[in-house]
Amino acid sequence: MTILVINWQDKSNPFAGGAETHLHEIFSRIARRGHRVVLLACAYPGAQAEQLLDDGIYVVRRGSRALFNFVVPSTYRQLRRRFEPDIVVDDLNKIPFWTPLYVREPLLCIAHHFFGRSIFREVDLLRGGYVYLAEQLVPCIYRRQHVAVVSESTRREFIARGFRPEQLHVIHNGIDHRTFPMAVGSKSLHPMITYFGRIKRYKCPDHLLEAFARIADQFPTAEIFFVGDGDYIPSLQRQATELGIASRVHWTGRVSEEEKIAYLSRSWCVVNTSMKEGWGITTIEANACGTAVIAADVPGLRDAVADGVSGLLYRFGDIEALSKAIALVIGDPALREKLSSGAIEWARQFSWDTSAEQMLALCQQITEASRTSR
Repeated sequence: MTILVINWQDKSNPFAGGAETHLHEIFSRIARRGHRVVLLACAYPGAQAEQLLDDGIYVVRRGSRALFNFVVPSTYRQLRRRFEPDIVVDDLNKIPFWTPLYVREPLLCIAHHFFGRSIFREVDLLRGGYVYLAEQLVPCIYRRQHVAVVSESTRREFIARGFRPEQLHVIHNGIDHRTFPMAVGSKSLHPMITYFGRIKRYKCPDHLLEAFARIADQFPTAEIFFVGDGDYIPSLQRQATELGIASRVHWTGRVSEEEKIAYLSRSWCVVNTSMKEGWGITTIEANACGTAVIAADVPGLRDAVADGVSGLLYRFGDIEALSKAIALVIGDPALREKLSSGAIEWARQFSWDTSAEQMLALCQQITEASRTSR
């Protein structure tokens, strides 16, 4: 089978995030099973126009990040003549490509979540309005397509927008059990609270700083580590200074896989303050390192965190509740040990191998149904 995937970025792009991790983890496994996977993504400075990546996916880069969606239709037509795909996979992420309007092959969409009004926390009114309006049109253009969604929350969101339940297929994010320790390791000597992931405004990491400031005196040796990179860091650094906690907040920038696992394993808890996620790969990765996750009770995160088992949920935006949850975890060794053990058992349920099997089966089901309906 030849699969043509369309996504804004490939995993090597400096702007790559969770959607790209999801794509490569799943489709690289499909490629290793002997299927040809071609990825159409945007170009970026210094990148080759075409490249066979080390995970077996052949990436074709065209157009800039800002204008990529406008070059997709014409490039797709070139690639379909060249590769003759059996199925096209449209990774819906922010601005849609409107593939149902021109793709001739069987089509499968992948969706993590709708941004909705949360986009206005991240960008200005003009750009936010562009994304918001585009998302409003998705049900009109895509309503007849099959969609692989990453969580039950996203499934319910699509149903609320008019999609039929039988079109929606939940395929969870996973982890590579060979990469992570899948055990509780040695924790930092002093309380270590970690934020892990892209540091963006809409993910509300400022809530963590506010919550930490409220309990800083109670736990004088506790520290925060921001593991990741993002354009919201300068604002957070100013906030930490204003709150008087700057000396206890550390910024790692982007880290290697080995460094990531080391930070997550040593952490006493990982905190995810985002206002909305499709799932939250970072939460399961933290769990796989034997670390509990404290997360906002929002779509996606409430699917990825087993409340009271792998971590704790708190009401989004409730800084007092967040500070109490952090204080509870780092101040109660018995609870922390319970959640750490529960985190490992919870993480064992999620595997990229299983997700890849489900995605491949869905692709084959859609292509076969297309053949029989002709």
